[in-house]
Amino acid sequence: MNIRPLQDRVIVRRVDAEHTTAAGIVIPDSAAEKPDQGEVLAIGPGKRLGDGSVSAPSVKIGERVLFGKYTGTTVKLEGEEVLVMRDEDILCIVE
Repeated sequence: MNIRPLQDRVIVRRVDAEHTTAAGIVIPDSAAEKPDQGEVLAIGPGKRLGDGSVSAPSVKIGERVLFGKYTGTTVKLEGEEVLVMRDEDILCIVE
């Protein structure tokens, strides 16, 4: 996939959540919520600040991140759904 986000935008591929609860109950796809974590596929150069400098992105390509349930815009690229979101919408990095 060849995509270059602008400014402080980040392209994230959702990572499937577990389909079985801790008690062993299997959750069907129709009842499962969209996962709130994903893998960073691409990052923009950063956000331009008021003084003209650029704030570097806080994530790197390949990192696993957590984000809010309704964060970002879903787009389809090469048959795959990905999210376009701002760097500031990412809550944390999963290590």
